Amino acid sequence: MSDASVFIAGPASWNQIVLLDRLPDPVPHMQFAEESWETLGGTSAGKALSLRGLGRTLLLYAAAGDDDAGRQVRAALETADVPVHWARSAETERHLNLMTRRGARVSLYLSSPAAQSDRDDAALQAAMKASEVIVLDLAAEPQRLLPLATATGRSIWVDVHDYDGTAEFHRPFLAAADVVFCNADRLDDPLAFLHGCIAAGASLAVCTLGAEGAVAVDAHGVEHRVAAVPVEVVDANGAGDAFFAGVLDARLAGHPVPESLAAGAWAASAVLRSRHLHPLLDPHLG
Repeated sequence: MSDASVFIAGPASWNQIVLLDRLPDPVPHMQFAEESWETLGGTSAGKALSLRGLGRTLLLYAAAGDDDAGRQVRAALETADVPVHWARSAETERHLNLMTRRGARVSLYLSSPAAQSDRDDAALQAAMKASEVIVLDLAAEPQRLLPLATATGRSIWVDVHDYDGTAEFHRPFLAAADVVFCNADRLDDPLAFLHGCIAAGASLAVCTLGAEGAVAVDAHGVEHRVAAVPVEVVDANGAGDAFFAGVLDARLAGHPVPESLAAGAWAASAVLRSRHLHPLLDPHLG
């Protein structure tokens, strides 16, 4: 494994996107899709693509099976020149995402890889130790890697997505995190949650607010806000991952929190204009 400034562990998937004028009501009915297409998915793949687009060196650690979906996932990341250490899985992660243009989403997980054995742990830990930042996304295998990542002493960034403040699965990630990202979808009081992360030892906590931008709390308890960049939205998948990547890239470059949040907003705006996780995929996936 070559040295990279960012090590990312987590999902890369093959997704079917169904664009609707509204999310379905929970009753039997018929509804027409505005559009549908297949594309690369997965929060870790999204972060890796955006970091690659920003010129950052990275290594993505993800799982894929020897199936059609796995071949499509590997080909998409290869065409975007994203370095990947692949774990073998019985099947590739697949999602059916019901979306609206405003970013509302229901993700149906059709398959999801389990945690791996410890066969590659020495090489994975060496790659983590050689990086400046370790990103561990919410999945069984990154959860297994938490003790190895913590032992490296490197900064750990986590994205707990639509955390509700109580779910048990997220807690080990939060306990290990130096930097925490989330969205406001299921938090009653996002600012209180961010301040709680800082009180628990994080150096930065960020909550994305969709069209309202994002809010962050730094290590001194100071609150920062950034507006979203106005853009005609084609597809909202991957925008949060792009925001994360933009902030991470700017922080690694030594920029303060306000400028880093602005970099995240601009990175997200580029992805919102694409029907894929990143414009890097546009020439290859159409």
